[in-house]
Amino acid sequence: MTDTIKQKLFAKNQKLIDMVIERAKRDFPHDIALIGLTGSFATNDFHEKSDLDLIIVNNTDRGWQIGAGFIFDGVGYDIYCTPWSNLEKKAELDCVGVSSLTDLQILYYASEEHLRRFNAMRQKALDKLAQGITAESISRADKHIALAKQDYADIMLSQDIGAIRYASSGVLYNIINSLVALNNTCIKRGVKRYLEELAAYKYLPENFEKLYTSLINAKTTDEIKEASGLLLSAVISLRDKVQNKYVQKPTPTYDNLKGWYEECWCNNRNKIIAAVDANDKLRTFLVAASSQNYFDEMTERLGTKKYDLMQHFDPDNLGKVRDAFLSVMDEYLLEYKKVGRNVEMYDNFEELYKNYMQ
Repeated sequence: MTDTIKQKLFAKNQKLIDMVIERAKRDFPHDIALIGLTGSFATNDFHEKSDLDLIIVNNTDRGWQIGAGFIFDGVGYDIYCTPWSNLEKKAELDCVGVSSLTDLQILYYASEEHLRRFNAMRQKALDKLAQGITAESISRADKHIALAKQDYADIMLSQDIGAIRYASSGVLYNIINSLVALNNTCIKRGVKRYLEELAAYKYLPENFEKLYTSLINAKTTDEIKEASGLLLSAVISLRDKVQNKYVQKPTPTYDNLKGWYEECWCNNRNKIIAAVDANDKLRTFLVAASSQNYFDEMTERLGTKKYDLMQHFDPDNLGKVRDAFLSVMDEYLLEYKKVGRNVEMYDNFEELYKNYMQ
């Protein structure tokens, strides 16, 4: 692109910017808080048909009226507003497009108060990005991974190629955002630079570009399903690796173990024994699943050993899952003994009353 063309583009953009600011001042002096520039012209990565990305922050519902969509000089423009609440989410890194907050070029603000409010949000986001990888950033990644799993379920449940391709785009979109969160950073440029930006991240799945492009190049429903599954599995494995490196696991202690063994006895032990004795397959299955959830919660919150109870469920031999459950209970009893805690178990009411009423 020649310098002459660039200057013409800049001049056209300035006319559009001046037009929007003029209307904000004239018609919405109290409704529009500020206007900023983002997108390709802010990052100097534009082409001749690039549009102008303005972010207009409105104070009131009336401010939405400044929005407009039009085609000018062969380019489509979308002048739109965003409420302060969207910026607040970006300040928490709780949505995509964080760079439109951190790197926004302010073109107009209605008052110093509005500018201070914006700068405070910007600084909050920058501070969070400067923290490095934390449990919070991994939690944000988990949200996107959960959404990718939903899209993957849609892929697996459909036979329509169009629906499957569309769902695979959701997998890819959420995978990208999960990687952004896992690296505690933000996407700074547009779609055409995604791979370039991602390639610079410290944490990526092995052979990520191959997995990424395999999904794009997949032609059949089976190929899309396979490529989506491989990409999702790779990112889940990476997520676990990052968590193990950066997040300190909890450790079972005298205080945090209190009541867990007794609660498991209360909610699950007698139920699973009764279900197996009755040869009730459905009830045994559901109680085992509930127990698995309880064991997983203990692992996450207390740092106890992870147990896979459900692998022992056999509809033709229900006793296997019962025995496995009782074995896990014995393991938890050993955890109590390690930290010097006794199980709250009583044979007579007088003893219970005495201890409970202390």
